[in-house]
Amino acid sequence: MLAKEKLVVIVGPTAVGKTELSLRLAKRFNGEIISGDSMQVYRKMDIGTAKATKEELAIVPHHLINIIEPDEEYSVAVFQSMATRLITQINQNGHLPFLVGGTGLYIQSVTHSFQFAETAQDAELRDRLYRLAELEGVEALHRRLAEIDPITAERLHPNDVKRIVRAIEVYQVTGYKMADYQQRAEQSAYDLVMIGLTMDRQLLYERINRRVELMIEAGLVEEVRQLLDQGYAPSLVAMQGLGYKELIPYLYGEITLDKAIHDIKQRTRHFAKRQLSWFRRIPEIQWFDMSNPIEYDEVFATISATLAGKFYEMPNI
Repeated sequence: MLAKEKLVVIVGPTAVGKTELSLRLAKRFNGEIISGDSMQVYRKMDIGTAKATKEELAIVPHHLINIIEPDEEYSVAVFQSMATRLITQINQNGHLPFLVGGTGLYIQSVTHSFQFAETAQDAELRDRLYRLAELEGVEALHRRLAEIDPITAERLHPNDVKRIVRAIEVYQVTGYKMADYQQRAEQSAYDLVMIGLTMDRQLLYERINRRVELMIEAGLVEEVRQLLDQGYAPSLVAMQGLGYKELIPYLYGEITLDKAIHDIKQRTRHFAKRQLSWFRRIPEIQWFDMSNPIEYDEVFATISATLAGKFYEMPNI
């Protein structure tokens, strides 16, 4: 029987500290980091997606960051295929793969081998749904989806028009919910350690608010302006990401900058809450509280001992 491939997964809500911890662990354990974030794949979108800095990216090898243009197609199935190949390659090279991110569906599609079935399509229906989104708003489509497929509606952002339309299309054409097409393995195919990072909610929200302010100071408004100037349409999936969608009305003169910043903070806090809800449903995750900076070294030591014992049988690697 072939030995399972090794895989370390680090998940948690935005701004909880995944990047810092993963860099430190990957450096110690001769690791390579695979981004499990649905937005960091896009080039030209650095500030709003909270990518690691050039200096951080140079510490250990990184994968699935800056691989496509903002107007190129990308999906969880494509991510799954790329990530699983990378995990095999990294193991074969004698390194330890770290899958790190906050996009729950992307992460779990790899850890639990989701199977995405091909389904029928109806271009005319899809066009009607897009027109309806324009007339009544994406929120109205999201409410419609919640009535027919509450599980899928729960995991999709209310502004993710493309995936909401697709989920409704699947149901209308086949009679089956999108959730019915996502079959998953009961046990992971990997020799797996899943680490979850959490934090006192109020502290997390304060960190989110501060991160948004730092993004604005770092030039997020100009980043969004340049994307629009280069012809990337606001309706693109990439442009619907947090921090981008909210600034577009400001750049079009429809709202104030203060209102846009308020919306980014609020929607990011709501997103973090949904992330935690998703990850809490995964029983394999070992949770660590990052609320107290004084205990950070202790958390790092505990996780290090777990990885060493699991993969190397030597506590002092």
